[in-house]
Amino acid sequence: MPYFKDCIGCIDGTHIEACIPEALQMPYRGRKGILTFNVLATCDFDMCFTFVSVGWEGSAHDTCVFLHAIESPAFEFPKPPEGKYYLADKGYPDRKGYFVPYPKTRYHKSQFEYEPPKNDRETFNRWHSSLRSCIERYFGVL
Repeated sequence: MPYFKDCIGCIDGTHIEACIPEALQMPYRGRKGILTFNVLATCDFDMCFTFVSVGWEGSAHDTCVFLHAIESPAFEFPKPPEGKYYLADKGYPDRKGYFVPYPKTRYHKSQFEYEPPKNDRETFNRWHSSLRSCIERYFGVL
């Protein structure tokens, strides 16, 4: 789509199960009750991860992990060049270089199964979701 021609990839987080000594387990227990690492990744549309940040506790919020990655020079986060951007889900802040979906608007493909988008925001969210699903597939392959 011409509306997403300047998109260079997607950004998202996932939780990877962790084996942590009992005395240190509390911060690694995520919202589902299991011990995990919160992993942040960016990918391009050629099925390549372009950045991965690992080691965060499972209880860490995606926004916290993201802000630390982009604000810490040591990580060399691949910030989008001027005029380009990443697609991100609603767990990330809406800021220059990172497109998030419209809030409180239908988003996921399944929500459009029986009724097409009604307006520009729903149309944007539907295409955003479709493109951003690539990072979910990459995590699945990983």
